[in-house]
Order: sequence, then structure tokens, then C-alpha cells
Amino acid sequence: MAANGIKRVEAGGLNLKEQVVAINRVTKVVKGGKNMSFAALVVVGDPEKRVVGYGTGKAKEVPSAIKKGMEAAKRNLRQIHTLPTTILHPVEGRFGAGAVLLKPAPEGTGVIAGGPVRAVIECVGIPNILTKNLGSRNPHNAVKATVAALEQLREKQATADIRGLSLDKL
Repeated sequence: MAANGIKRVEAGGLNLKEQVVAINRVTKVVKGGKNMSFAALVVVGDPEKRVVGYGTGKAKEVPSAIKKGMEAAKRNLRQIHTLPTTILHPVEGRFGAGAVLLKPAPEGTGVIAGGPVRAVIECVGIPNILTKNLGSRNPHNAVKATVAALEQLREKQATADIRGLSLDKL
């Protein structure tokens, strides 16, 4: 179980959708020259079950780096609490110098997000949401900040329990 109460989900039995967010060519300078390899950032999720995870992989070829990233993402799946068409309340997620603001949107708005944030939102399966990338636009920080923001979402019953109120008084 994660430190903040978010439960990890097993990948078996899920209809996972994968999306490659970034591929980076990296080199290591050694005595004999340069060793090139590729690093891939991958997001996977099940839109029906509202599950998402991210992972990175590094290998000599791009396909094997993507495969390693997908395996890492499948080990890192998390359940997200959302409404059928949007999120319940605005949240802000932070990771490093990156921050992402997520706001609920009315029916028909669509996904207003760019790049890495859009990849995470589409893998979770939220059809209507407004987002703003604040701070660093590094894809790794943006993906991790988006997942951190989604983890902050709570169901109404959990909020009522924290406040010590019944659901009808909330």
C-alpha cells in the first residue's frame, strides 16, 4: 500500500491502453567513445476501470525501451476516483519544479490539456476536464505531477468521513 493511502492495482484482467509520452536518446561517454541508448516514458491505463500508471524504460533500441517502460508502468498502476464525466473538485499536483492544475468541466467540454498531461488524462478515461501546466514542462515532471493530482481526488463518502459529517450535510 502506498504511503498516502492510494491502493496499487494488479494489471491482470484489465484492458490496458498504452501511450508513449517521450523518447529520449541518451549517450554515455566512455574511454572507447560514446554508448548510445534510448529512454522511454510510457503511460498505461484502463479508461473503464479508472486506473493509470507510468513507467520509464531504457535500452539500446527504442522498441525494447518502450517494452521496459510498459512493464514498469504496469507495476505502478493506481485507482483514481472520478465522476462519470469529470472530476469532483479542483486539484493541484506537484512533482519537482512541475505543477499541474486540474479543474472539473461541464459536459461537452472535452479534454483541454497538452502533451504529457493529455496522455495521462486519456489513459484514465476522463472525458471532460480543464488542465493547466504550471512551472516545469519537462514530460517526466508533468506526468508525475498529473498522477499526484489525480491521487488527491476523493469520493464524497471519504470527504464526509474526514470532516465527521453525514453525506446529506456535505
